[in-house]
Amino acid sequence: MSLWMAMLIGACIGIVLTTWVLSSTRNGKIKAEYERYIAELELEHQQALATAKKRSVNSSRAVLKGKMAEQLAPIMPQFQYLPSDAKFLGDPIDYVVFDGYTEFRDDGGAAENIEIVLIDIKSGGARLSKGQQAIAQAIREGRVRFETIRIDFEDG
Repeated sequence: MSLWMAMLIGACIGIVLTTWVLSSTRNGKIKAEYERYIAELELEHQQALATAKKRSVNSSRAVLKGKMAEQLAPIMPQFQYLPSDAKFLGDPIDYVVFDGYTEFRDDGGAAENIEIVLIDIKSGGARLSKGQQAIAQAIREGRVRFETIRIDFEDG
């Protein structure tokens, strides 16, 4: 085998080895970049998840506080009516208050003094729903009436 042939084979082997080493190094860098990128995404995901959990817990607490406020409202100082006059509905409004009814029932008041008040209890930054706003508007516009429905059970 001639010297030129040996040099050519050596050069080919060198090129192959150099290409393989450079390729491995480049692949290693790319792999490291993607691993770093994935780690950053995982960190962002964990932070977003923690934030979502906090928001969910805070929202749940606010809802529970609101539900408790609805139930306890008649015994709170802000409630201006007798608890015995208040009837809890819960949805779409919280209370129907028959103001003056207890006094009338106990023979101390006049029928003309009875007033019917629809109340919704809110806490924090809560606002009336669209349905509650529509109910309030119906009342303001006088679209309220009283009906008696008789149900007769026939024997036989």
